[in-house]
Amino acid sequence: MQKRKGCKVASDPVCGSIGWLWLLLLCLGCVSTAREEAGQVAAGQHLHWQDYGGGADQSKFVAQSSITKENVAALKQAFFYATADEQVYQFNPLIVDTVMYVLAKNNSLVALHAQTGEELWIHAHLQGIARRGINYWQSADGQDKRLLFQINNYLQAINAETGESILSFGEQGLVDLREGLGREANTLSRAQSGTPGKIFENLLLLGSSTGEGYMSSPGHLRAYDVVSGKLVWTFHTIPQPGEYGYETWPKEAYQYVGGVNTWGEISVDEQRGIAYYPLGSPTYDYYGADRKGSNLFANCLLALDARTGKRMWHYQTVHHDLWDYDLTAAPQLLTVTHKGEEVEVVAVASKHGFLFVFDRETGEALWPIEERAVPSSEVPGEEAWPTQPFPTIPPPISRQTITPEDLSDSDLTPEEKEAWEVFMTAEERETWRKRLDTARIGLFTPLSTTHEVVSMPGSTGGVNLGNTAANPEKGIMYVMSQSYPSIYGKLQTQQELEQIDAVAAGGGQSVYDKNCQVCHGADRSGGVGPSLLELGQRLSFSDFKQVVVAGRNKMPAFAHIEDDELRNLYLFLAGNIRRPLMAAAGELVLPDGPVVASGGAPGGLKEREVTLRGGRFGAPYPEGVEVPSDRYFIEGYGLGYPYLMKPPWSEIMAYDLNQGTVKWKRPLGKGKGGVNTGLPRGSQRNGMIVTSTGLVFSTAGDGKIYAFDADTGEELWSQELPMKSEGLPSMYAVDGKHYLVVCATTPPVYWGRETEETQTEADEKPQGGYVVFALPD
Repeated sequence: MQKRKGCKVASDPVCGSIGWLWLLLLCLGCVSTAREEAGQVAAGQHLHWQDYGGGADQSKFVAQSSITKENVAALKQAFFYATADEQVYQFNPLIVDTVMYVLAKNNSLVALHAQTGEELWIHAHLQGIARRGINYWQSADGQDKRLLFQINNYLQAINAETGESILSFGEQGLVDLREGLGREANTLSRAQSGTPGKIFENLLLLGSSTGEGYMSSPGHLRAYDVVSGKLVWTFHTIPQPGEYGYETWPKEAYQYVGGVNTWGEISVDEQRGIAYYPLGSPTYDYYGADRKGSNLFANCLLALDARTGKRMWHYQTVHHDLWDYDLTAAPQLLTVTHKGEEVEVVAVASKHGFLFVFDRETGEALWPIEERAVPSSEVPGEEAWPTQPFPTIPPPISRQTITPEDLSDSDLTPEEKEAWEVFMTAEERETWRKRLDTARIGLFTPLSTTHEVVSMPGSTGGVNLGNTAANPEKGIMYVMSQSYPSIYGKLQTQQELEQIDAVAAGGGQSVYDKNCQVCHGADRSGGVGPSLLELGQRLSFSDFKQVVVAGRNKMPAFAHIEDDELRNLYLFLAGNIRRPLMAAAGELVLPDGPVVASGGAPGGLKEREVTLRGGRFGAPYPEGVEVPSDRYFIEGYGLGYPYLMKPPWSEIMAYDLNQGTVKWKRPLGKGKGGVNTGLPRGSQRNGMIVTSTGLVFSTAGDGKIYAFDADTGEELWSQELPMKSEGLPSMYAVDGKHYLVVCATTPPVYWGRETEETQTEADEKPQGGYVVFALPD
C-alpha cells in the first residue's frame, strides 16, 4: 500500500539530543511543506472551471469562500442566456478568465462574457459535435489558446479567442477518428465519444462511444497532440496477439469484437501522470458465445501512464459482462486515513451499485473484494463467468435486487403512496407480483431464451455518467444513484427475429391508427405531433421503444403497448431503416449575433459513406473464425418501468472513505406534492458541484437545482429551472465573485398518467438556456 510520502531521517549515532531535536523539527517542517505544496497543487485545479468536470481529477470540487451554508439561500439569477432554439443540450460550460463557452443556437459554439452573457463570437452550425462538452488548452506562454472537440467522427480545433478553425491542426483542420482502429474506416459509423476526453499537458486523451451491437467499433484508447493533431499513442482495450490480456478472449476476437470503450469520464492524477479510465462492456452486450473468457479490459478501471499509454494496473469489476454494466462515472481521486496512514486512493462507482476503492499507484484494494459464485447461463453456446467481484466495504450504493416487498406500499406515508400511485396503481403492482414470480431475478443472472430476466440495477444504473464528485482532501465522496431495473424479454436467434419481422411489417397500421394517428396524421406527415415519415433514419428500434413506453416532452407514455405491437409499429413507420451518419447540411441559415465562422473545418460536415451490413447482427465474421451456430439478440434495454419499485427512485449520498461508511443519504428530487421520493430516472444525466465551504450543489430529475449541506445532507436551497438540466453544472469566479451556471434545455418527461393537470398548451413551452446564479452585490 502506497502511503503519502514525508521526510526520511537517517540514523546517526553521533547526533546528540540537540541534533535529533533539530532533525525532528526539520522533518516536521518538510512534511508540513510537502503537504502544503500538495494542497496548493490540488487547490490550483479547483479554482477554475476550464475543463469538463471542473479539473483533471473530475472531483467537481471548487475552492471558494464566498458562497457558504449561511448565505446560499440568497442565491439569485444573475442572468439567463437563451439558446434560441428547441435543441436539448447536455453541455458542461467552460469558463476561461471572463469568457464562457456554451453550445446553443442549433449546435453553434458561442463565446459569452461570463459576467453578463453578452455574445462575443459565434461559430455556427457544428452539427454532430460531442454533446457533453469541449476541451480548452493553452500554451505555456499563453499565446496559443484553443478549443478541441469531436464532431462527426473527426477531431477539430478552434481558436479560443477568435472562434475560427485552426487549419494547421490535422489535415486542413481535420483528424479522422475512424482511422487507426484496426478496421476498415468505411465500416465504422461511430468512433467519437459524447464526452470531450481529457487534456493532460500537450495531449488530448480520448475514449469513444462505439455502439453496443454485434460488430461495433473497438473502443481503443488514444492520445493526440493538441497542436499538430497527430496520434501519439494507442492502448488496445481488446488485446491483440502478444499483448497482456490476449488470452482472456478467443484468439481472433480482436478482429470482430467491439466496445470495451470509455464513453464516460476520464480522470487524471496530474502529479503522477496517471490517467484512470472507466471501461465499458464488450459487444454484443447481452450474449457472449463469440467472446468466451473473462474479456480484459472490459469493465475495468484501467490506470495508464498518461504520457505513453503504458498499462500500470487494472481491476475488472465484471467478468465476461452480459448485462451492460459499463463503468462510466468519473473515478474519484481522494486522500484518506486508512489504518492510521494517509493513503491516496482512486474510487470508482459502478452501474451495478458497487463502490470499489484502490491504492492510486498500485491498484491494491483498500478493503477485501470477494469473488462469489453467480448463476450459470442456459443459453446455447454461452459460458457465463462462474464468479463475480463483491466489495465487502463500502456498502452498496443502490438496491441490487427486487422482491415482492419492493412492490408493497405498507411502509409508505400517505403522501408517498399518492406519489407512487401517479405511476402505478395497486392493481398494476399486483399484476407485477405475479409476473415476477415467473421471472428470473438477480444482479448477475444471465438473460434467457425461456424466461424474463429482471436485473437490478438495470443497464442505466445505479450510478452513471456525471454521478460522482468528491472533497478530495477530506476523503468524502458524493454519489447519485437511481433504482431502475431492466426487465429483459427472451433472447431470440437471428432466424427467429427475421421470421417475426417478415410477418410483423403489415401489422403496424392498426397499432398506429389506434394510438398515433390523432396527433401525427393519417398519412404520418405530422399534425399536433411531428412527422413520422422515414422514422428509421432518425431512431433505432431501441430509441423508438424508449420514447413510446416512457414518453417525451408533451408526448405521454404508451406503456400499455406490448413488445410485439411496438415492433410492428416501428416496422410500419421505419421506411428505409439505414440511418445516415449525419444529415446533409443543406442551406443553413446563420443565427443572429456575431458569427465569425460556420461549419468547422472545410469538409467536416460532409456526409461520408458508411458500409453498414447485416442489420442488428452486424457484418459477417472474418473468414476462418470459429463462431457459434446461432447468435442471440434482444430488442431494447428493458427500461420501460423506471417506477416499478417503491420510492425512493433516485438518491444522493456521501461516503466517508476514511471509514468505508455512508455518511448520509437522502432522496434526490421531489415527486407529486413535493414529497421526498426522488424521481424515476431521477439521477441520470444529472451532476454535482462540491465546494470548500461545505456545500453540494446538485441538479435533479424534477427540474430543480439544490444546495445540500455537505456534512449532513440537509437541503439548504433550491431553485426551479426553466427546463430540466441534463449537463454538468459549472462554478467560476470573475473579479472575486462566484457564479453557478446550469444548462437547462430539456423538456420535462412525465412518467405517469396524463391528466388535465399535467398537460400544457403548445404556446406555453418555455425557452431553454443557461441559467447563471450569484449572490446579490
